[in-house]
Amino acid sequence: MAKLVYELNQSLDGYVDHEKLGPPRPALFRHFIERVRGLTGMVYGRGMYEVMRYWDDDLPEWDAAERDFAAVWRAQPKWVVSRSLKSVGPNATLIEDDFEAVIGRLKIQLDGEIEVAGPVLAGSLTTLGLIDEYRIYLHPIVLGRGRPFFTAPRPPLRLVASDQIAEGVIRLTYVPA
Repeated sequence: MAKLVYELNQSLDGYVDHEKLGPPRPALFRHFIERVRGLTGMVYGRGMYEVMRYWDDDLPEWDAAERDFAAVWRAQPKWVVSRSLKSVGPNATLIEDDFEAVIGRLKIQLDGEIEVAGPVLAGSLTTLGLIDEYRIYLHPIVLGRGRPFFTAPRPPLRLVASDQIAEGVIRLTYVPA
């Protein structure tokens, strides 16, 4: 059975604005390359999927790490929950209706970890009780505004791990209590 893991970079004050947090430094980027390489797949909401589509096309200015990330990202199966998109890119499946049932079946049919990315989708999956683990990559920056990591009421959580990943970034891992 697969485990659904909601994980994103977050500021100290709880926001997940990727543009304001900026690109990850080399050590953190290498961590994410290996993290994506080890996933069973990824579930995205529309907004986060549109951000990540950046990796679908090779850009001449990319360095070796960026090309490596793009390759592992493209190789992973992706499921995109959206009522507004009409199509999705390579190696992606559009989920337009009954996402609770589709994601529930994925959890039963697959093994390993499926990353959930996108705070709105994660909020819906949290409300449905489908998220098995929350991983916050906490960055030492205060943004003051933006989209929060938790967009819906949070379940009681229990800290199961904390570790410094790279360059002042700490990963906090929680499970529902």
